[in-house]
Amino acid sequence: MAHAEISLLEQLSTNSLPYIDPLLKLDWSALDMNRPWLPEDAVSLSGLAEFVSLPEASRIRLSQLEFVAFVDAGIWLEGIFIERLARNLRHTLSAQELGYYLHEIREESGHSLMFLKLMETSGIHLPGTWRNRPLLTDFLGRHTPLGSSLFWLAVTIGEEIPDRLNRHIRTYGGKVVDGVIHQMCTLHIIDEARHIAHARAALEAGLRNTSRFKRLLLTPVLNLLIAQFTRTFYLPPSHVYEMAGLTPGKQWREMARRNPVRKQFVLRSLNPTLHMLRELGFPVRDPDL
Repeated sequence: MAHAEISLLEQLSTNSLPYIDPLLKLDWSALDMNRPWLPEDAVSLSGLAEFVSLPEASRIRLSQLEFVAFVDAGIWLEGIFIERLARNLRHTLSAQELGYYLHEIREESGHSLMFLKLMETSGIHLPGTWRNRPLLTDFLGRHTPLGSSLFWLAVTIGEEIPDRLNRHIRTYGGKVVDGVIHQMCTLHIIDEARHIAHARAALEAGLRNTSRFKRLLLTPVLNLLIAQFTRTFYLPPSHVYEMAGLTPGKQWREMARRNPVRKQFVLRSLNPTLHMLRELGFPVRDPDL
């Protein structure tokens, strides 16, 4: 491992101290079920006349359910990261690498426990955290060799796409969303900034000997990954609309999928990641819901 990589791991590990346990940091008794958990422009039906005509209580409930669906997907994705990092501990090449991976496992575990605590406190439970997840993304995440460019591409995309929504909530939700949710997103962003920095550094190192031709061959796979991550985090499943009292759920989900305002919101969120991939030599296309 290059000296610069060792230095980065040391810096990231240092920045992980002291560890902030979100279960203890957040005041769960302050969670307000009468306030939205997403800014209105981050709700999938935002901009549609059918959404505007809903009672305020229904719009708030949908924002809460969509946020829970978002963090529920996060439990699935972080579970893959934790599994892969844990399996790689015996293969680490330095104390710095081992230390950083242990920090990341602790932080990802804390995020998932935080999400579970939110569901427990709010009483909002969605069916099937581990069911109906995108098969290609799940398979590649669990089985792609850890040192490969494809693995770090998948990790970088998987970390950045949900991080953009957390950042939007933090930036635009301060006076709108519930305070516990706002603080939760802030804590998540702080940890994810380190995880993304590490993933990007590992990706750039892995791409040093990757030819332009191989990058072109990987691009169709990246397009599928981006599309699956986008739908997972930005297009709630039908039962979310059903639980909000919007029936039939499939019809409301299709309205969200076709919603031009939603498409613009998603593309704005993804543009930094798409630009980064194109700069690295992957001519990825804009995803569609």
